[in-house]
Amino acid sequence: MKVLVINCGSSSLKYQLIDMENEQVLAKGNYERIGQKNSFVTHKVAGEKYVIEHPVSSHKEAFEIMLEQLQHKDYGVIKDLNEINAIGHRIPHGTDMFDKSVLITDEVIAEIEKTTELAPIHNPPTINGIKACKEIMPGKPMVAVFDTAFHHTIPEERYIYPVPYKYYEKYKMRKYGFHGTSHRYVSARVAELVGKPVTELKTIVCHLGQGASLCAVLNGESVDTSMGFTPVAGIPMCARSGDLDPSIVTFLMRKEGLTPDEIDTILNKESGVLGISGISPDFRDIEKAADEGNERAVLARKSYCYLVAQYIAKYGVSMNGIDVIAFTAGIGENQINIRKMICENLEWLGVKIDLEKNNCRGEEVEISTPDSKIKVWIVPTNEELVIARDTKQIVEKL
Repeated sequence: MKVLVINCGSSSLKYQLIDMENEQVLAKGNYERIGQKNSFVTHKVAGEKYVIEHPVSSHKEAFEIMLEQLQHKDYGVIKDLNEINAIGHRIPHGTDMFDKSVLITDEVIAEIEKTTELAPIHNPPTINGIKACKEIMPGKPMVAVFDTAFHHTIPEERYIYPVPYKYYEKYKMRKYGFHGTSHRYVSARVAELVGKPVTELKTIVCHLGQGASLCAVLNGESVDTSMGFTPVAGIPMCARSGDLDPSIVTFLMRKEGLTPDEIDTILNKESGVLGISGISPDFRDIEKAADEGNERAVLARKSYCYLVAQYIAKYGVSMNGIDVIAFTAGIGENQINIRKMICENLEWLGVKIDLEKNNCRGEEVEISTPDSKIKVWIVPTNEELVIARDTKQIVEKL
């Protein structure tokens, strides 16, 4: 079975075609700047990269160009679209409606459309992607895989917010959590690596990327996570604030005369390490500036590492202990010094890392020392594979 995995952003379309017989990625790519005059797709096959500049105005057009690349006469990996057996879609927000991956039907699409108020940035592009696939490849089975589904095992007392209960009843205002597909993959993979069943481990997955969240995975289930009602909550991120005293929001709105949309932009796009440093949302730039002595860059880095470590310690309470800490995603997999500083804040827990082993990027490797009380791993995430596996499992039952 060949599964096409689709991940739509507001102006992007990421994809992978995976042969599920051996879970081999046949081709993958990313269509960027959809809707702009300079849109282009980067298509990768067998280690070779092809950049095709082709302006498109919609996800549908991008999808059509992507399918052309998969069938290209020189570097195509399929001869006919019939070779694609199913399509798996990443859906960022499934609210409390979807606690597992599902076959996409008209009814499912209608339910996902109802979630746009809770995920106005993330879900509308995915709906566009589903509709584009449906139009171009009618009748092809499609599966929705929800980032929020993994967190449905979080106990009620941990997902409820201490605001009047009527707002939970009226607006479904609760902690949902995100990056569930990544947390699910990494927690299962690290269990394989340490040689224990995932049902016997207390693991904290640190998905540290442009968006970042931590997840306490107890016996294979999410029991707490740092993102909440929206993906702004939790630790500070590249440009998102993370947790705040809520009165800061109303204070700024009054003092600066800000509208809800304006304060939302500040919290989502102008805060986090960018907001503190005033330099960049890219940790590579922050690291360079900090190493050169920029005080605000040093402050942003220290604050970030401290708060990540604080959340890790907090989730030790959630699980009554910690067996493994796993770093993943762009920052977690590649920022050597950030991992080191986070772990230094956890030495009181008996965390010790081997600096030589930690001196790597994007590798699947244990970086803790033999005498560390908690194992520390780097595990590159693979959300696409989880989506493909779920898609295969559901479609095979049809």
